[in-house]
Amino acid sequence: MARWIDVSTSKHQLKLFDGNRLIKTYPIAVGKILSPTPSGTYKIINKQPNPGGPFGVLWMGLSQPHYGIHGTNNPASIGKDVSHGCIRMFNQDVLDLSSKVPVGTSVYIHR
Repeated sequence: MARWIDVSTSKHQLKLFDGNRLIKTYPIAVGKILSPTPSGTYKIINKQPNPGGPFGVLWMGLSQPHYGIHGTNNPASIGKDVSHGCIRMFNQDVLDLSSKVPVGTSVYIHR
């Protein structure tokens, strides 16, 4: 079974599944009202270590241009609606997640 990611913007949770088996749940930050995280099904199309700035230690780009799952230089923001639409994770969590999912992994984003 393939691994996939479920993102709940209302619960501020990112869940990693293997088929229908939950592997791990991570706390996240999501987009604010004026720049919400887009709902839909996307794929991870690239990974970039040490992108710099507010993106923390790792960027995983989504098939929706300009959106991604990334670390943060502001850990206090996790659990809030603060980003420009990206999915923000603790740096150690985004590294852990990246080690478990390949490029091409499906990401399902919903409220």
